[in-house]
Amino acid sequence: MERLKGSARLMIVSDLDHTMVDHHDKENMSLLRFNALWEAHYRFDSLLVFSTGRSPTLYKELRKEKPMLTPDVTIMSVGTEITYGNSMVPDDGWVEVLNHKWDRKVVIEETSKFPELTLQSETEQRPHKISFYVDKAKAQDVMKALSGIFQKLGLDVKIIYSGGMDLDILPQGAGKGQALAYLHKKFKNEGKLPKNTLVCGDSGNDAELFTIPDVHGVMVSNAQEELLQWYNENAKSNPKVMHATERCAAGIIQAIGHFGLGPNTSPRDLTKPKEGDSESIHPNHELVKFFLFMEKWRRAEIENSEEYLLSFKSDSDPSGILVHPSGAELCLSDAMNKIRSWYGDKQGKQFRIWVDQVSSVPIGSSTWLTKFYKWEQSEEERQGCVTTCIVTLKAGNPTPTFLHVHQTWLEGSAASKDQSTWLL
Repeated sequence: MERLKGSARLMIVSDLDHTMVDHHDKENMSLLRFNALWEAHYRFDSLLVFSTGRSPTLYKELRKEKPMLTPDVTIMSVGTEITYGNSMVPDDGWVEVLNHKWDRKVVIEETSKFPELTLQSETEQRPHKISFYVDKAKAQDVMKALSGIFQKLGLDVKIIYSGGMDLDILPQGAGKGQALAYLHKKFKNEGKLPKNTLVCGDSGNDAELFTIPDVHGVMVSNAQEELLQWYNENAKSNPKVMHATERCAAGIIQAIGHFGLGPNTSPRDLTKPKEGDSESIHPNHELVKFFLFMEKWRRAEIENSEEYLLSFKSDSDPSGILVHPSGAELCLSDAMNKIRSWYGDKQGKQFRIWVDQVSSVPIGSSTWLTKFYKWEQSEEERQGCVTTCIVTLKAGNPTPTFLHVHQTWLEGSAASKDQSTWLL
């Protein structure tokens, strides 16, 4: 959180499966559209929070499977674990909160008496979460019986049923909503309470996110029955909660526009990726557009135009240097000249480019030091590098001019990557 000097302009708190991530979208297009929007317009002054029922193990597996951004905060295991940044540093204060009136051994002992409950995998059993599968027809009776037992034993527990099959038992102070309330209180104490918060969900374990005061909320169009029922009973008249007409991440983008929280046109939706617009230029925005152009160029989704090639040449300083991940030094203008030969080399293939964690610091009146993670996915192979570059942005010339670029392979990328077409 140290990267923001003041309050975040917007904090998005989103569930993952079937909310941010659409498992029916083989091209991951709604997720990629959100990624481009976030990195271009929000990363530099806003906060992204993933709030998931997944354990750390399953969360990391999902990150390998889908083109997900790195959040500022990760809330996992149905609100029982809070971590920060790429290194996933745990919040020890939250652990202390959850220890109050929680006895994991007693919970396991009492639930073992219910044959209707089937323990989920070992990875889903966490210090403050015990997870089961239960048949939908038996869920309500089991929950009622367990609530009575735990109350008699003096334990403060919360029982959450979601997805038509998952039953989680947590400390009473846990849950996605309570974790968000804890974060809000923490930010407020630091004088950094976000100016706006948008919560996003699709299932029953997301319901309490919508109960936190002063948040905007969106249920994606594919929200499950239990969340829609909760909405009809508790929030249908709340103008700050909407049921989107778009699925998953596309519904989140829709909600940003509906509530007027900021730009909601993804750079992926622009017909001409390198075309300037009327907004104030910012290196994050321009870098996103640059790499979207590269993707479309290699997929042959735009015209093979000499005008575009001349534009590429103007994007590099004649004396600029590219330090390739292999360690080789190239003249930037020579590297840009190679782009002509790449046209259509990924035509008809499932090839995508996205950037993550774009961070830009001004080092002059029109010069920026920028760092970001650049990823390429071609069919089943994913490759990435961390890039640090110096760029200039001047009024009247909204595309960035690269002065110096230094790349380093991310773990597992160098061995199988065709280095001849790796640029920026």
